[in-house]
Amino acid sequence: MRIVAASEFELKREVEYGSPEQNEAVRKIITAVRAEGDEALLKLTQDFDRVSLNRGQLRVTQEELQAAYGQVEPSFLSAIRQAADNIRVFHQKQKRNSWMDLQPDGSLLGQVVRPLKRVGVYVPGGKAAYPSSVLMNVIPAQVAGVPEIVMVTPPATGGKEGINPYTLVAAAEAGVTEIYRVGGAQAVAALAYGTESIAPVDKICGPGNIYVALAKREVYGDVDIDSIAGPSEIVVLADDSANAAYVAADLLSQAEHDEMASAILITSSASLAEAAAAEVDRQLANLPRQEIAAASIQNYGAIIVVDSVAEGIGLVNRLAPEHLEIMVQEPMAVVGMIENAGAIFLGPYSSEPVGDYFAGPNHIIPTNGTARFSSPVDVDDFIKKSSLIYYSKEALLQNGSTIMELARHEGLEGHARAIQVRLEQEGTLEGDQS
Repeated sequence: MRIVAASEFELKREVEYGSPEQNEAVRKIITAVRAEGDEALLKLTQDFDRVSLNRGQLRVTQEELQAAYGQVEPSFLSAIRQAADNIRVFHQKQKRNSWMDLQPDGSLLGQVVRPLKRVGVYVPGGKAAYPSSVLMNVIPAQVAGVPEIVMVTPPATGGKEGINPYTLVAAAEAGVTEIYRVGGAQAVAALAYGTESIAPVDKICGPGNIYVALAKREVYGDVDIDSIAGPSEIVVLADDSANAAYVAADLLSQAEHDEMASAILITSSASLAEAAAAEVDRQLANLPRQEIAAASIQNYGAIIVVDSVAEGIGLVNRLAPEHLEIMVQEPMAVVGMIENAGAIFLGPYSSEPVGDYFAGPNHIIPTNGTARFSSPVDVDDFIKKSSLIYYSKEALLQNGSTIMELARHEGLEGHARAIQVRLEQEGTLEGDQS
């Protein structure tokens, strides 16, 4: 793993804009699904997934969900239930309530908070299956009060046997009962616009490959989306108190996600830099996903040596990483200086997988430096808010002229007259004030 000075480091990030050919392919798929519905879904599933289905097989049956329980270990079932409980407890603390504020003049101002009606969750089936992502998408939506949650996933995420049983069990444990075996850009189109079998949704969330990402961007505006996620990222900020083996293991935990994942150590200790580089090589040698992790480390990994932890904090804030681990002597003394990070892990025992799977905070976190202005998925992603205004007669008589003044300065006479007609009716305004 390369060791560089801060002045020599430049982060490479892959933003999923897609090639012109990929974008055109996605647009054609969306057009076909909008025009042909289920027929297009079945044809595209045959073309891309090499799975032949009829319309009656698109939806996963309750019998299939129950059968999946027989294919997973009791230890997995126990673990997924504990994780679900932790995630639910954490997100319940984020719930918002509607509110109203009665003013002295009799006016009432407020905000009505409502859940979205129907949300679609995309669960990928590429390099790995991610049952944990099912929980992270579904549970905040449930806590928000979304009444209809539908899941789509490619038809062969578990190989020839069909959908990965761990994904199905996670969905069932999270309370999802409406699941369709369809993936790719065609699944996104079905969620956005509906087909004979799949009713359209208000929002689409969940990760996917480049075609899924481009499809989500294409349908945005007709429906909401969570984000266009880039490859996974981790930054470890460490001083000479850090354990090199822990640091290396955590860097590799993200590198194994994807060849384009980014794993970076920022340290004020030259000796830790050397030790961590050696540990990465040692641990990489017997990692099952060695080829993927090695490509990530080679192309997007680095160990950056800084003069001080303070300099490292400045670099962290410029990078705005998805995951940030702080392994310094006093991590709580540092956390207040972190301005940009999706999720912050404090101390040697707060390894990133603790957050990925179990602790409770959401693991769907902004990537590609977007932690500068965005946040992890939470309950707010599944609600909408309406402003509430009840203006009393007293308030309008008191403030009407001021409102008219503002409207006329913007050249919107119709706005001003909507107020003026009321003031004239109430006898507080003489004649035409235009």
